[in-house]
Amino acid sequence: MKNDKSTIRAWAMFDWSNSAYNLVITSTIFPAYYTAITTASDGGDRVSFFGLTFINTALANYSLAFAYLTMVFVLPLLSATADNRGNKKTFMKGFTYLGSFACIGLFFFKLETLEWGIICSILAATGYIGGVLFNNSYLPEIASVDQQDRVSAQGFAYGYIGSVLLQIICFVFVLKPEWFGIADASFAPRLSFLLVGVWWMTFSQIPFKKLPEGRANGKKLSKHVLKSGFSELKAVWRQIKQLDGVRKFLGAYFFYAMGVQTTMLVAAAFGEKILHLGAPKLIATILIIQLVAILGAYMMSYLANKMGNMQVLAIVVLIWITVCVSAYYINTEVQFYLLAAVVGLIMGGIQSLSRSTYSKLIPKDQKDTTAFFSFYDVTEKLAIVIGLFSFAFIEELTANIRYSALCLALYFVVGLFLLVRIVLENKRGRKHLEHVL
Repeated sequence: MKNDKSTIRAWAMFDWSNSAYNLVITSTIFPAYYTAITTASDGGDRVSFFGLTFINTALANYSLAFAYLTMVFVLPLLSATADNRGNKKTFMKGFTYLGSFACIGLFFFKLETLEWGIICSILAATGYIGGVLFNNSYLPEIASVDQQDRVSAQGFAYGYIGSVLLQIICFVFVLKPEWFGIADASFAPRLSFLLVGVWWMTFSQIPFKKLPEGRANGKKLSKHVLKSGFSELKAVWRQIKQLDGVRKFLGAYFFYAMGVQTTMLVAAAFGEKILHLGAPKLIATILIIQLVAILGAYMMSYLANKMGNMQVLAIVVLIWITVCVSAYYINTEVQFYLLAAVVGLIMGGIQSLSRSTYSKLIPKDQKDTTAFFSFYDVTEKLAIVIGLFSFAFIEELTANIRYSALCLALYFVVGLFLLVRIVLENKRGRKHLEHVL
């Protein structure tokens, strides 16, 4: 039954559980810890990884890009199987346990075990990516079209609140290790990684218990599962080509997602490298971003109800362009904090609104929601791969991470152009998006 409050709360708890990974591992403690232990006392930032030499932050971005690229090929296979067998919750569990155990594995990450740390970070990212796909695919099943903006915002809000709670706990260990008799400077960050794994695994049991397993679509799944996965993706693309609104929105989403997702993944390392803020200030900054993002998610949902999804998305993307250009010029802590506050306000809103916009554009009678969201996720993951790779490559090429940030603005510009085109076409009488404009 759609719009059941207890089911929606349980669904939102998945964001509560896995967002701890997104905050602690990708956004705060792990980037700060990684950058600190891989930077020499003389400021050198080169590291050796299986005999190859990289700039430390570039290696981290390349490894994340590899994780996302791998999932681009894996997700179609799994979504086809899940839709056919009606067992998407089983896959959701598998990715959750993979990601959470990988975070626990990061407890053993030190400079001398760099390869182990990078491998665990790749597996953790893989677990997070896969879990999000299957969780997203539940949205059109548990909420009616008129409620999907609100429900999507509720999921992100739960995620921000849950991740902030764990971040505060980790924050205490990192800032006040002496309270707990911790003498090893690396122990508190590594303990944080372990806590993320336990938190992720524990709170995921709530949605696992409440959410339905899934609905089998009755279609024949060939023995060559990989071929079936991409055949299903191709079939979804054929449907999307007939759905003018979905096709044009995905085009815009592909470009602005390059900027949004990459910014979120590299922000902490950027702040540490440019301003040398240190872990405590970085963590405090990201905490503020998360709290502001809760307000942003609900505010964007409210504005979308008043103005329409596409108009609000266009305005938010315009603000993102300003953020990227401003990042090139920042030189002081105050400037960084102000920019972080703006990022927080628009970060949650653009993610939540993008997810619900896509969900609303999917035909109401569509049964294979996992396949449709697999296409959405593949689009996003390809965008992240390009964004992360270009960010890392430009830093390697120029030895200046500021140019990498400036490059992200170009992706937002293209995304904005495509969003504005959708809005203008609708105003000229093409009413293919009337329920989201």
